[in-house]
Amino acid sequence: MDASETSATEPVRGTFFVHGYVQGVGFRWWVRARALELGLVGHARNTVDGRVEVVAQGRVESVDRLQELLTEVPSTARRPGRVTQVVSQRSAAKDGITSFVER
Repeated sequence: MDASETSATEPVRGTFFVHGYVQGVGFRWWVRARALELGLVGHARNTVDGRVEVVAQGRVESVDRLQELLTEVPSTARRPGRVTQVVSQRSAAKDGITSFVER
């Protein structure tokens, strides 16, 4: 699903697998702060293979902006660590998620 397949008013879910030097540097905290600024709900969690999984739900424009912040080089938002790759997926938003948390 991409932005053209959903209404601008319907929430969308973005799942991002962030590769690079992103654990132990405040990256999840930074993602949570940006997500809250954008009005998104979801989570950021470390994976056992060194990546960070970010799941963000909300307005298409807000999810798109978070993806831009995760991938831009150089970072204009003082992103900690070093991102080498972001693999993303889009899907319909899931019910019952009311905040953005670090896991």
